[in-house]
Amino acid sequence: MSGDLKFKRVLLKVSGELLRDADGDGISVDRVRALAKEIAGVRHLGAQFGVVIGGGNILRGNTAGDKGIDRVSADYMGMLATVINALALQNGLEKQGIETRVMTAISMEQLAEPYIRRRAIRHIEKGRVVILAGGTGNPYFSTDTAAALRAIEIQADAVLKGTKVDGVYEMDPVENPTAKKFDSLDYIDVLNKGLRVMDATAVTLCMENSLPIVVFKLGGDRNIERILRGESVGTIVS
Repeated sequence: MSGDLKFKRVLLKVSGELLRDADGDGISVDRVRALAKEIAGVRHLGAQFGVVIGGGNILRGNTAGDKGIDRVSADYMGMLATVINALALQNGLEKQGIETRVMTAISMEQLAEPYIRRRAIRHIEKGRVVILAGGTGNPYFSTDTAAALRAIEIQADAVLKGTKVDGVYEMDPVENPTAKKFDSLDYIDVLNKGLRVMDATAVTLCMENSLPIVVFKLGGDRNIERILRGESVGTIVS
């Protein structure tokens, strides 16, 4: 079945904000369940998945740094937040019958495996969904950069960035309903125009390694499946 797919191995990047409870911060069990069902719904296609999840629903390192917490400490706190989300997603996926592994850039053997590139690839080849937490393990690097780096390391065919909106716009479509949506973009256009696709480091990593980025709306009508099959969904940066 995977022979019919355009993208056979992908890295799904999910913002922590997408898991935020409707009443404020923290984790929404319903949103975790919905994300797990969306991933489980395409497993029959034979695609291989890595997932990098942010921690913004719990704590963002740069925001905490702005509030007076030492930036390095704040970033490590943010990395721990991604581990909490990763464990929640692991639970959601396993309730859908999906075998998973959580791997972290910061060693915490009681909770997850340490990230080792060859081991991660082996898990993926065995059909497990590998959830990669802890960012890069270094302060000052975002989970966007972690997603780009891990995608390159596991030899993914594309980064799929799930968002609240259906692609990349020239301006915020919530504030500017007439904003133009881009169906496709060059990496250099994203950098030159300062478009909010991923941060500049992540986009540059993808550009240097010819790794496509697909920005799309999570929770849409079979969006992940349609992307895997090569249909035009959201915005592709290549």
